[in-house]
Amino acid sequence: MSKKHGKHHRGHKRPDDMTGEADLHGSPRPPRPSTARWAGSADTIAGTIPAALDGHRQIPILAAPGIVTVEPGAAFDLSAVEADADGGLDKAWAKEALAGERARIVALQERLYAERARSLLLVFQAIDTGGKDGTIRSVLQGVNPQGCTVASFKVPSSEELDHDFLWRYHARVPGRGMIGVFNRSHYEDVLVVRVKGLVPDAVWQSRYGRINDFERLLTESGTTVIKFFLHISRAEQKKRLEARIADPEKRWKFDPADLVERKSWDAYQQAFADALGRCSTPHAPWLVVPANHKWFRNYVIARTVADTLEAMDPRFPEASKGIADLTVPD
Repeated sequence: MSKKHGKHHRGHKRPDDMTGEADLHGSPRPPRPSTARWAGSADTIAGTIPAALDGHRQIPILAAPGIVTVEPGAAFDLSAVEADADGGLDKAWAKEALAGERARIVALQERLYAERARSLLLVFQAIDTGGKDGTIRSVLQGVNPQGCTVASFKVPSSEELDHDFLWRYHARVPGRGMIGVFNRSHYEDVLVVRVKGLVPDAVWQSRYGRINDFERLLTESGTTVIKFFLHISRAEQKKRLEARIADPEKRWKFDPADLVERKSWDAYQQAFADALGRCSTPHAPWLVVPANHKWFRNYVIARTVADTLEAMDPRFPEASKGIADLTVPD
């Protein structure tokens, strides 16, 4: 072993201060246990926890009328939800009302960003052509990009496969003050993995509980989680796939593999239903959105996001004392 990559030499202080050898001045230094290092940093760590998290309060997820909230702890029949439902709303009215919900989201996001105490995570799952991309573009139109992040999870990289299945998702959870969006999510590891038989059954079956624990950790750490499943019918998927093939400007979105995946429609529907039922919890319920009608889908999701942000009630921080009395010199 070369000296460059070998042991620390006497007289060289390790960065973590854990060495029992002499420091740079030759004075003996006893080893410092890791618990003492944490204790010495307790005040600093505590100071980073926003007052908004003291006495954690569960934020209600306020689903708009027309959205189906999956009852926690119960099996769920996805086929019982009518994908073509529109809540009896008028299309023209809903499109106009969408603009108002967007304005609410933009205003509340500014307060969330300024407060920098909590965050919001929006999770979108759907079968191919379900409308995840279009929903995100529509609902978050006008949101300040500085306060929003979007993560799209595709086939995991070799680095991601070298870690536990939640590693890549946890790394993209929004920080304080941010709205985060998961375009596909940690649920891929109980959906695609299950349908394609990529891991043994016992592996993906054990993940439901770990997902619930993960989401509880997030909510108890100040991240409100809203999970939307965009529910379309098999006939609607066929229509959307045909539209992509027919439109030269949309063909780039078409993947011949989608036709292969379509053959597994029934298997995916069962996998979705099981995930919805087993991972809808009081702190992070699943919301099933009838999504055949894009105008209805966009309005009810935007309203749900706006209402939930309003329930979070983010506040602008107090300005420094005396600012109101200052004058700007010429």
